[in-house]
Amino acid sequence: MIDAFDRKILQYMQRNNQLTSAQLSDLVGLSPTSVQRRVHKLRADKVIEADISIVSPKAADRPLTMLVAVELARERSDIIDRFKRAVRERDEVMSAYYVTGDTDFVLIVSAKDMPDYESFTRDFFYNNPDIKGFKTTVVMDRIKASFQVPM
Repeated sequence: MIDAFDRKILQYMQRNNQLTSAQLSDLVGLSPTSVQRRVHKLRADKVIEADISIVSPKAADRPLTMLVAVELARERSDIIDRFKRAVRERDEVMSAYYVTGDTDFVLIVSAKDMPDYESFTRDFFYNNPDIKGFKTTVVMDRIKASFQVPM
């Protein structure tokens, strides 16, 4: 269970994962050693799932982002599991969500340009007999990109 100090640590680390234990200690009111112990425990307990960096899509020469709603042909656990595995193997898929409603999955896909995205759709969607259909929404402007969870 996380306490108020852990919540403060997580709040600051979500904004800047480069803060030192000394900097965090000043912000949350604990000793650097105590902060270090807590951060280690938060990682060990998988409260902190990953230490990531957010890379500019333009700098990576992948300026296009698509939101793709995917509908599977049938809802069976083996098909769902197979699709989840396929999604995890594709670098173009930045994020993926198994959802309820009219669609089964929502993917966030990165592409260099439209021909690159078309190539991805042909390979990933059209060649997969488990997929009934998909609808793409092209992102015109990224307003916010975050994995920050309110604390």
